[in-house]
Amino acid sequence: MTKTVLVVDDDPTQRRLIQAVLERDGFAVAHAEGGDAAIAHLTSGAVADVILLDLVMPGLNGHDTLKEMRARGFTQPVIVLTASGGVDTVVKAMQAGASDFFIKPASPERITVSIRNVLSMGDLKGEVERLTKRAGGKTTFADLIGDSPAMTLVKRIGERAAKSAIPVLITGESGVGKELIARAVHGSSDRAGKPFVAVNCGAIPENLVESILFGHEKGSFTGASDKHLGKFKEADGGTLFLDEVGELPLDVQVKLLRALQEGEIDPIGAKRSVKVDVRIVSATNRDLQQAVAGGVFREDLYYRLNVFPVEAPSLRQRRQDVPALVEAFIRRFNVEEGKRVIGASPETLQLLTSFDWPGNVRQLENTVYRAIVLADAPYLQPYDFPAISGLAAPIEAVSTPPAPPPAALLQAAHAAMAAPSVAEAPVRILDDRGHLRTLEEIEKDLIQHAIDVYAGHMSEVARRLGIGRSTLYRKVREQGIDVDLKDVG
Repeated sequence: MTKTVLVVDDDPTQRRLIQAVLERDGFAVAHAEGGDAAIAHLTSGAVADVILLDLVMPGLNGHDTLKEMRARGFTQPVIVLTASGGVDTVVKAMQAGASDFFIKPASPERITVSIRNVLSMGDLKGEVERLTKRAGGKTTFADLIGDSPAMTLVKRIGERAAKSAIPVLITGESGVGKELIARAVHGSSDRAGKPFVAVNCGAIPENLVESILFGHEKGSFTGASDKHLGKFKEADGGTLFLDEVGELPLDVQVKLLRALQEGEIDPIGAKRSVKVDVRIVSATNRDLQQAVAGGVFREDLYYRLNVFPVEAPSLRQRRQDVPALVEAFIRRFNVEEGKRVIGASPETLQLLTSFDWPGNVRQLENTVYRAIVLADAPYLQPYDFPAISGLAAPIEAVSTPPAPPPAALLQAAHAAMAAPSVAEAPVRILDDRGHLRTLEEIEKDLIQHAIDVYAGHMSEVARRLGIGRSTLYRKVREQGIDVDLKDVG
């Protein structure tokens, strides 16, 4: 998704120049002519992923605007703009919560690099927070991505289940994110922060299932050189997630039923049972009712596990969540691969949203991963997904694309502002101290220059300046421009 930069500056020329630079690099731009307008923009819920904030403005200045943003809970990264780079000014802005700063006028490269840096830092912070919550067993339903009706229903019923100790059975196709839902149940319950132990029942060799789940004593069988606690004991006080529970052998199902009913397990070789306090959350992509009818799954265990069923929707049932999922995967893989992909183009999002995704979220995740690794452009394009789009990357896409003419012209104007002393610049925009001259001064010099270039032919001067002759004569008189009117044509 396109990132939006909110440019807060009382100078409309400066805002337009920055807009040209940012739009050339694929950013969307919103404007605010002052601090109050910026606060109103954020309060209204309008999008602003990064904020460029001028420090010196009439009314609510930059420092006060930044403080007000933070006081209201707006956490977007802020890059401050200042006409003077004094240490005190910069330190004060950083202490107030700014992420970076640059001195006006800044080069286009400086602006875009600063924005990409703060976006990368945001990705890093988000990934650290995600991993910290996951490791601490504190993932909640608020961390589940998607606001589609199907996901909203999952969140609502999942939160209700989390508030009790009721066994939960999560069903759904492979790759829909059943384990993430199980983690959210755990993190939203009073067991949050306690152990969350996940076991893929379908990946354990049949002769080791009982030992891995319930543990064994040293010497209880050939190869049992040490005592093993087992997954039930590891999850004591927390949650045990049994993924693909329908793959358990029938003899292990008996022991699992006893553990659920009595709250105790029988490790292999142990002389007595061991009490455990474990909440069971299980998941399967199989039809357990059909498995019961086929005699491969115990009916009593099925009813014991299926007390509170939660159906995880396939990605086809929640297509509107695809853009949010893509954005989340881009942030994660940017951090893991050291990339700076900003997002996905609208055409790419439309392509990904319309695809059926038989492998569900897992397939989407792996597909975005591949695209991130190979991507060279700031935004993922349809050709970054050749297996879906059928497109190959064009040769020119590998090299840096030329800047569109309007943005190039505005960039040149911006460069002229940054270097007003160049001899080729006939009309200076900045004064000797590096500040913008007034429009009246610039206009006077421009008219004088045009009169000199076109040898005093006022009709041609007026045409080139885009104004009427009478307006030109009036400005000449008002601004005291030295011109011999009897010689003009």
